[in-house]
Amino acid sequence: MVRMSWYYDAHVHLSDPLYEKDLNYIISGMEKIHLKACCVSMNPLDSQRTLAISKSSELVLPFIGIHPECAHDDLELVIEMIHQNHKSLSGIGEIGLDPTYCQDESDTKRQTLVFESLLSLAEKYKKPVSIHSRKSLDDIFQVMTSYDTKHALLHWFDGSKKQLQKAMDMDFFVSFGPVMIYANDKQTMLSNALESKILVETDGPVIFSRCFEMKPAQVSFIPSVIFCASKILGKSFDDVALLLETNSKDYLGI
Repeated sequence: MVRMSWYYDAHVHLSDPLYEKDLNYIISGMEKIHLKACCVSMNPLDSQRTLAISKSSELVLPFIGIHPECAHDDLELVIEMIHQNHKSLSGIGEIGLDPTYCQDESDTKRQTLVFESLLSLAEKYKKPVSIHSRKSLDDIFQVMTSYDTKHALLHWFDGSKKQLQKAMDMDFFVSFGPVMIYANDKQTMLSNALESKILVETDGPVIFSRCFEMKPAQVSFIPSVIFCASKILGKSFDDVALLLETNSKDYLGI
């Protein structure tokens, strides 16, 4: 009997209120399709929800942190949560930088403080990190020269070919989501990434257009993303599923 690969959603917000009423159904579906999900968090309250959800199913891999949009939230509370729960945490995230949410220099400094504080904890407890890098990739690269990048994911990679090469040189993982199914630029990025550094994600509940008809992303989209990746890489679906399982385990350090 051939062993069935585990699918991994490398970045999804299952603790988002949008999923709350359907959560049991979602987790049941994850069991049926053999999928594990890296459940990332936005802020302290979201992190508490993530921890609670992860206790209900071993398929939910909890990541807690502070998204750059929430940089002014209670950093000390999240730091304490990480100290208290580090043995059960799968990773730290979503963390990063994003000038979209900065109105002045103090906002920029606060984002950097939060990002570096949580990176330091990830290193202390040897946890992978899920990084938000919208419009900030070069700044992320600069910060990360001081931190371990072997278990760092640039989720929803949206840089140039040059920045992708820099990410590969620095040993980052990069992830691609449902938009890759209909976006030629994302398909090109996937084909230029090192196969050993590719992951797939949904970033649910982000809403996707085209074939997804403006529906919020579900973890059940992952097989479609893998199928698209297999066409781009010129490999069978099963081979790419196995590759992604191996890569996901490398990223998670399991």
